[in-house]
Amino acid sequence: MNPAYWLDWLALLTRWAHLIVGIAWIGASFYFVWLDNHLDAPTDPALKEKGVAGELWAVHGGGFYNPQKYRLGPPQMPGHLHWFYWEAYSTWATGFAMLVLVYFLDPALNLLDPARAAPAGYAGVAVALGFIFGGWLVYDGLCRSPLAKAGWMFGAVLALLIAQAAFALCWLFSGRGAFILFGAMLGTMMVANVAMAIIPGQRRMVAAIARGETPNPADAQRGKQRSVHNTYFTLPVLLTMISNHYAGITHAALNALALVLLAASGAAIRHWFVLRHRARERGGKTAPWTLIAGLLGITVTALLLQPPRVDGAPVDAARAQSILEARCTGCHAERPRFPGMASAPNGVMFDTPARADTRRAAIAIQVQSGAMPPGNLTGLTDAERAELLRWATVP
Repeated sequence: MNPAYWLDWLALLTRWAHLIVGIAWIGASFYFVWLDNHLDAPTDPALKEKGVAGELWAVHGGGFYNPQKYRLGPPQMPGHLHWFYWEAYSTWATGFAMLVLVYFLDPALNLLDPARAAPAGYAGVAVALGFIFGGWLVYDGLCRSPLAKAGWMFGAVLALLIAQAAFALCWLFSGRGAFILFGAMLGTMMVANVAMAIIPGQRRMVAAIARGETPNPADAQRGKQRSVHNTYFTLPVLLTMISNHYAGITHAALNALALVLLAASGAAIRHWFVLRHRARERGGKTAPWTLIAGLLGITVTALLLQPPRVDGAPVDAARAQSILEARCTGCHAERPRFPGMASAPNGVMFDTPARADTRRAAIAIQVQSGAMPPGNLTGLTDAERAELLRWATVP
């Protein structure tokens, strides 16, 4: 039995499950934000009498739908009530499992970097867990403080704290580790919003209606607040989920600034979509400024991260291949030699000159950014890094 082979299968199935339940959660979240902003005040007196605050007519898949939203709740609780929370819990559980498999089991491989400040080994994992769960505690305390009623000031303080966390993570961990931990921190805030604020409030509202009492409006308001926060966290979290494929960003010298700018850009673009949902209230027009700001933030980030020009004498293929064989093909080979490695990561191999030649551009990005080898486990020297870079880029 080959443990590495079965670990690969476990990682594949966990990632697949994470993608499936994540789509379900985010899709439901986006739909309900859209729905809330498209409800019309009912014209039927009977609906008003029942306490319906808004309704919507829609057509999809050959059928007509008429969802309705009550101000606080229906006069009587229906026999069957659909809840939306297992998608959130399953997304977090599968995401945390991926963190353990890819980053925590062998922290030196993807999470830690000797050039960064986090302690080695599992002490570094403990610091990472502190950010994931400590981030929720700080955020939840802020939401429960008087500042939560201060509108834009609350948003500014929250954005500042999140930006500080991004810089701290990039100072402590490898670029790849910092980006994924930033996403895990925001994702934990999102699912804790569901588990600790939204669902408990909804349960209290349901119980009140079942007793024939009027639900507490504070529960509805708190659930709405946290739901709105979640919709702005979504695009930054999705960015970090795919970031480990782009070493030119995660391992750039300005990676912390890039993380903040890209996260802010995602939130700005999401805000534009939210405004679009409300456009009918303003005659169908939506100012494009938040969309422009988001796209501008992405453009500025791309310009800032451009790698410097490489100069110097060309390096021949034989010399480059000797460096690759000494420092890289332990993993990137048809039969990897690195302990616990069942196959070449992402199928990338350069154990022959022909294979290496087809990967020149990708090798240049990984070598120049310092992302590879992970944690420089194979001891690639600065001189060898410069030689590989010249082989890959200088004609």
